[in-house]
Parts: sequence; C-alpha cells; structure tokens
Amino acid sequence: MFCGEYSHNLDSKKRISLPARLRDELGDNVVMTKNVDRCISLYPAERWQAFTAKLDSLPDIETRQVKRFLYAAAFETAVDGQGRLLVSPTLCTYAGLEKSVKVIGVGDHIEIWDEARWNEENSSENTQDITALLIKLGF
Repeated sequence: MFCGEYSHNLDSKKRISLPARLRDELGDNVVMTKNVDRCISLYPAERWQAFTAKLDSLPDIETRQVKRFLYAAAFETAVDGQGRLLVSPTLCTYAGLEKSVKVIGVGDHIEIWDEARWNEENSSENTQDITALLIKLGF
C-alpha cells in the first residue's frame, strides 16, 4: 500500500526522483495519467490493468468521457536506473507542475501534485468536508 507525503523537485528535463520507499512497491513499469483532481496518477502496471478492466466492463455510453480523459493521457513508462520518471510536457501542463512537487501515496496508486496546489487541497478548510464524508460512509 502506498502512503506518505514527500517533497521533490522536477529537474530541467521534467524528471522526478521517486522516494525509494514508493519506488520499491511501484516496480519498474508504471502507467502515468491525468487525475480529475488536476494532478498526475501513477499506477503499477498490474494495478492499472485491474482498474481499466473494471472501467471497460461498464457500459460504454456511461464511461466514454472517463475513458477519453484517462486513456488519451495515459502512457506506460519505466523508472530509470536512478529511480526517476520522465513526466510528459502534456501532463506537466495539466497538473501545473513546474519545480516543487509533492509525491503522495494514496493506497493503490501514487499522485504527483504541484506543491502549492497540494497545500491548498490539503488545507484545514477541507477537513470539515472530509469529516462529513467519513460520517456518511460509516466511519
């Protein structure tokens, strides 16, 4: 399970060094795509296959926009020998990544956020919404 929050920087070639703790669990081959929260999601190849199998099993008329959103931006990539991933210019623009980023573990995948956007998303103002959702879900 991926967890934790890590501060990193994109280098001049738009590569990000992944924390060893996450990299070991992620494996060598990953799928990178857009996330609806304006960040980037990284999935281990086998988790991506399970995710897309579920998506593909649903009626196309209901999922076609989701499929376009995810599949058009998705690509398989590999972690290099120094533990880095190259982030495509399209995904950098989408997520607003320039230099300072946050890498966070989210259970079954990893997210890469622009640091300022993550700080806003993770602000104390959102805790009331999260509390209400946890209560609604029975926690």
